[in-house]
Amino acid sequence: MTQPKFGPSTKAIHGAPQRQPDRTPVVTPLYQSSTFHQPVGSGEEVLYTRYGNNPNQISVAAKLAALEGAERAIFVASGMGATALAHLAMLRPGDHLLSSEWIYGGTRRLFVEEFGKLEIDVTFAQPDNPRNWRQLIRKTTRAVFVETPTNPLIRVLDPEPIATFCRERGIAMIVDSTFATPINFRPLEHGADVVIHSATKYLNGHSDVIGGVVAGTEAVIEEVRQLMQVWGQAPDPFAAWLTERGLKTLAVRMERHNANGLAFAEWAHAQPAVQTVHYPGLPDHEDHAAAAEALDGFGGMVGLTLAGGPTAAEIVLRKLRVAAHAPSLGGVETLVSEPRFTSHASLTPAERAAQGIPDGFIRVSLGIEDVEDIIADFEEAFSSL
Repeated sequence: MTQPKFGPSTKAIHGAPQRQPDRTPVVTPLYQSSTFHQPVGSGEEVLYTRYGNNPNQISVAAKLAALEGAERAIFVASGMGATALAHLAMLRPGDHLLSSEWIYGGTRRLFVEEFGKLEIDVTFAQPDNPRNWRQLIRKTTRAVFVETPTNPLIRVLDPEPIATFCRERGIAMIVDSTFATPINFRPLEHGADVVIHSATKYLNGHSDVIGGVVAGTEAVIEEVRQLMQVWGQAPDPFAAWLTERGLKTLAVRMERHNANGLAFAEWAHAQPAVQTVHYPGLPDHEDHAAAAEALDGFGGMVGLTLAGGPTAAEIVLRKLRVAAHAPSLGGVETLVSEPRFTSHASLTPAERAAQGIPDGFIRVSLGIEDVEDIIADFEEAFSSL
């Protein structure tokens, strides 16, 4: 019998749908327990929440694997935990990691400040320059890391050439797809070997959970699980339960995030207070063609470079009422932050400017409010400039 091919909403709600016994709860129960009764004399694996085999951890991971089209996935304690464990599963002392230059500041800190202590060397390539990738490859290169869409400039990489580059050399490709979610982009379909997410963002979607995801082959995820046990990255069952609950509305939320992102970006593009709008859904964005080809939606993240610089940013942020000035992203509420104080605070102003993030850059995570109200909120704030 041919298995039906289910859509993303069905996968997010049911995983692999199957008929349940009568009187089974429709909603996965919360197993808020650190440990479970163990059969006497049994050599089977101990059921223990730190081991990642709590029923809530297993349930949400199965749905995440289905969404990504992966053999297996694992839910861990944070997005940074997912990033660290995914790389540690692929790399050993003496190995070389080739990373995209366009990455989240916290990830850069991990690579620059911590991986060296583990004797893992990291170099950074300009992702829009194929020759640069080839120039930086080494005999010891074991993995390539890219983030797409990127934080905070919302650049979109064409994954196919990088995946081909990796396959030809037997190198693993790891992709951070947090901004896209499996609704807009599934890296494994484009040749990636491992995909990671900060589940804190869109997957949970309600700004009340810290979590991370690694998805890939059975062998890789088992390695990640074993590392999780000893590095202490197991998530609390309630965080897993809340994330599974959030997943049920992921597809419909992303429809609104996509629509609000595009409408807001088009409006901002016409505002004198805005010097540059960074949004791949706009035809004049440098990655519009790649985004239209690779993504199923342009997302809810918009970067704005304000004409008045950091002074203008401060004035605008003090005037907003609907949008909240707060770090993070991907929630149902609109959030605005300045990367110079949050995601890229570890870089100097010159380093940020070199990456296209001048002071006066604000990152807007469009929520699912009525977009007219979001625009009116910014319109009123801009009128103070």
